[in-house]
Amino acid sequence: MNTIKVDHISKIYKNDEVETVALTDISFEVSKSEFIALMGPSGSGKSTLMHILGALDTPTSGKYFLDGTDVGSLTDDELAEIRNHKIGFVFQAFNLLPRTTALKNVTIPMIYAGIAKESREKSAQKLLGAVGLADRLFHTPNQLSGGQQQRVAIARALINEPKLLLADEPTGNLDSKSGNEIIKIFGKLNSQGKTVVVVTHDEEIAKESKRIIRIDDGKIIKQ
Repeated sequence: MNTIKVDHISKIYKNDEVETVALTDISFEVSKSEFIALMGPSGSGKSTLMHILGALDTPTSGKYFLDGTDVGSLTDDELAEIRNHKIGFVFQAFNLLPRTTALKNVTIPMIYAGIAKESREKSAQKLLGAVGLADRLFHTPNQLSGGQQQRVAIARALINEPKLLLADEPTGNLDSKSGNEIIKIFGKLNSQGKTVVVVTHDEEIAKESKRIIRIDDGKIIKQ
């Protein structure tokens, strides 16, 4: 079954009298356990597409199906439920709470899900160990390197066991060595059954993926 089906999606932003076309007639499918790279230059529309895939934005026209569900038909509460349980997000800027330990940063989505503290911390420890940070549980972000902060962010994205992992330029703030380590983590997660979609302009990341979808000027030019 397809995890993602994007059916003739377009996105137009309107600001006063000005219309900006971000996406035009985009269609593609992502099968369960695929690893896809969305590539394109700055301003090509790939981040807008990622926001739609993450149920953070809605298309102007067309439909987006996640696990067979028409995302456009869902209520705000149902969308929040999907974002909390079906999708894990990894961002370029890490988005960690600055004065909070790695362990607590990872447990935050579970707090919103109403999971008991002991269970939260046990799951977070296991995930931090899996991304190579077993000895950094009580470090705050300013005590961690960029690569380590992104590992914390990946562990946080995985805490509610989502089927789909979305990453928007996850190596954009990292040196090449740290970036390569992060990409290897995505490859490992994919081999364990996670569906992974990464927005990037880095050809090295694309080499790790199983399929590349290239976007330019809001349109798919190659896949």
